[in-house]
Amino acid sequence: MVLSAIDIEAIERATLTAVAPERVDAIDGWLLPLDTGTVGRAHSAVPLHHGVHDPALIDTIAQRYRDAGLRPVFRLPDVPAFEAWWSALSARGFRREQPTLTQTGALDGLLALAGDVDGVSLDARPDAAWMAMFLGEGLDPVDGASRSKALSRAEGTLFASLGEDGQTLACGAACYAQGWLSMHGLRTAASQRGRGLAGRMIRAMALEAQRRGIHRAFLQVDGSNAPALALYRRAGMATAWSYAYWR
Repeated sequence: MVLSAIDIEAIERATLTAVAPERVDAIDGWLLPLDTGTVGRAHSAVPLHHGVHDPALIDTIAQRYRDAGLRPVFRLPDVPAFEAWWSALSARGFRREQPTLTQTGALDGLLALAGDVDGVSLDARPDAAWMAMFLGEGLDPVDGASRSKALSRAEGTLFASLGEDGQTLACGAACYAQGWLSMHGLRTAASQRGRGLAGRMIRAMALEAQRRGIHRAFLQVDGSNAPALALYRRAGMATAWSYAYWR
């Protein structure tokens, strides 16, 4: 999928709609989300296009974060236009961390995933079972609480749960914003992995996007998460760009 500058801006705005920082400032083609939680995307400056930006903005942006009582963090795409930023940030003591893939795809690929969606619910607010699944095994409790708090205040987000016999086995959040479906916080109980539950949940999210007239989807995923990447590949998702945090 070839993305335009308008698409990139829409994806970044939709991302912040989903992670719902406490406040968002803007400066010269950048969004500056300001948040005291642990969600990296909710408190890292991000460019709205992947063209050339003046590295002189680094100090201005960093000061905005310091004035808000926050450590400055930049979320930069791994594209040639930012080479000057990487060297300038390195010279200021910033380090590149947490490489992540932004993947995009047509909704048709998600709709083609196999599986019954009858057991999937999409709710306007997360219930106790959703929260327990989200904050469960393998997730740091402080990080999980921060993420769930941010997701629960997000506008345009539905909370997906897949249950069997009264038990929630998988959960996730789907945000419908800026003409895109974005998927966040997908979790499957460790004992239930390999059954295709995440695919069923994603298909349910996509059916709701189709009902809303949305035809494209994106997500952000750790590049080392092989099982997730295999699922997204089956759904027709492909990497549009990678990014990393500069802290």
